[in-house]
Amino acid sequence: MQYTTDTLRKKWLEFWKERDHAVIPSAGVLPDNDPTALFHNSGMHPLVPYLMGEPHPLGTRLANSQKCIRTGDIEEVGDATHLTFFEMLGNWSLGDFFKNEQIPWSFEFLTQTLQLPLARLAVSVFEGDDKAPRDDEAAALWKETGMPVKRIAYLPASENWWAKGETGPCGPDSEMFYWTGSEAAPESYQETWEDPRWVEIWNDVFMQFNKDESGVLTDLPSQNIDTGMGLERTVAVLNGFVSVYQTDAFEDILKQIATKSEFPELLEDKIADTPKHHSARIIADHLRTAVIILGDKVSPSNVDQGYILRRMIRRAVRHGRKLGVDANLCLPIAQAAIDKLSPHYPELNTNATFILSELEAEETQFRLTLEKGERTFEKKILGLSEVNGELAFDLYQTYGFPLEMTVELAEEQGLKVDEDGFQSAFEAHQAKSREGSAGKFAGGLTGEDTESEKKLHTATHLMNAALKKFVGAHVEQRGANITPKRLRFDFSHEEKIAPETIEKIEQYVNDAIAADVEIGFTEMPVQEALDMGAIGAFLDRYGDIVKVYKMGDWSTEICGGPHADRTGELGTFKIKKQESCGRGVRRIKAVLTSA
Repeated sequence: MQYTTDTLRKKWLEFWKERDHAVIPSAGVLPDNDPTALFHNSGMHPLVPYLMGEPHPLGTRLANSQKCIRTGDIEEVGDATHLTFFEMLGNWSLGDFFKNEQIPWSFEFLTQTLQLPLARLAVSVFEGDDKAPRDDEAAALWKETGMPVKRIAYLPASENWWAKGETGPCGPDSEMFYWTGSEAAPESYQETWEDPRWVEIWNDVFMQFNKDESGVLTDLPSQNIDTGMGLERTVAVLNGFVSVYQTDAFEDILKQIATKSEFPELLEDKIADTPKHHSARIIADHLRTAVIILGDKVSPSNVDQGYILRRMIRRAVRHGRKLGVDANLCLPIAQAAIDKLSPHYPELNTNATFILSELEAEETQFRLTLEKGERTFEKKILGLSEVNGELAFDLYQTYGFPLEMTVELAEEQGLKVDEDGFQSAFEAHQAKSREGSAGKFAGGLTGEDTESEKKLHTATHLMNAALKKFVGAHVEQRGANITPKRLRFDFSHEEKIAPETIEKIEQYVNDAIAADVEIGFTEMPVQEALDMGAIGAFLDRYGDIVKVYKMGDWSTEICGGPHADRTGELGTFKIKKQESCGRGVRRIKAVLTSA
């Protein structure tokens, strides 16, 4: 059987729906109040509060396909396997069922729903160590379902243990593998588990322990299941493909690249490993990812998610030049991505005008920057016998010139580039960035919200209401980030807010705090919430039933939490800074001082 991303996604959701799981929509890719990550990077990431004990409006059994972005391997994109945006299929039990149900269902989905041959399947379980026992329970359940004993491997914690962090919920997991070799699979998985032809296709995580600060494990009062199956990667494996770019997820995108470029033979051999194929894959991945980020109303900028977005668009444009595309690269490729993904993520259609206009503006601006950079290069090399590392890095940082582009331009002038000097400057810049990030992301929200974070979250609601009242009804949340020390709020607005308006916003929030009203929520359908005047951002991430938090007449907003109990607990609200963080987007940073 030939699998497509659509058929696998559909089979997955239908399977879990038949087992009383509520199918929830994907959250957006921007984390709510988690300064430890720029994007949601797993299916469980948006569900951390519920895995930590907060009740989910739709119950204790959930399933979905979550949009995920991982940027740690962005420089590796271009090979056959790496993606920055991917979909993660997942199902969850929030203190409901556990291993006795999940393992037989996993076996059933693989062997009956997907009809995968048992002869090509294997599983791993936790082998145990001095901190936690060997997971004989999981191994026995796999054996009972029909998994051959020799295809069950006991592996160490590095392979089969999940933890939220240094402390907190943790537990063993059980991973499922598919043999991709052309010959028959080895009889023993324990002896061959490191063979790369065994490819992981699914992971069941059993959250059953709590780890305290001394490293002692105790049983959790409520045990959870968290699973994940990468959609594109699994489709590639099931079809016997050696590249995710052979799947239907990229078919129309690659057609557009072949049409636009001087590389029409791309479609004849999508898996060849040539410089042109490498460039085509980068374009396909990066513009597909850009569409997803733009779909959450993020604009290209020089900070945070906007910086990652800008970097990917510009990298795609540079590689388009290598394929002979000197204008209008982004729009046809982005439209192909929208057409493919919008049936499952309707916000891409809703925001299509924004997505395409932002891409067009960024591509146009970057092409002008490249032209300026080339002129600067020509001026600065006059009289030089070599392009030094500092100049090469300046061209990279200021104009987006990758090292290979500078080398190419230098060779045309008969010059060499000090590549070691470039690398030193690049590494020094990375070290400085890491230092800044370490301070910026300290104290992140990971499901155990501090009291200060709850108060700042509550203040954000009040400030949002004040912005709509004093700046305009057009104000729309574009992002938020909360640490124990401050809140950061991004919203749609073109101009700098006048000082007197800032004072009115502060006064509104502080008046609400002085009123000391109770904060409570009601669960209701989305449309009912909107009809009663509730503010709602990123509604696609909540599902049909939402929580509406009300603070007297000061604020009524759709949100998942967490919040203070009364406004009087917050202290004094003060806006510390406002700035631009992208085209048409303003950013406010504010604090609360003790009452």
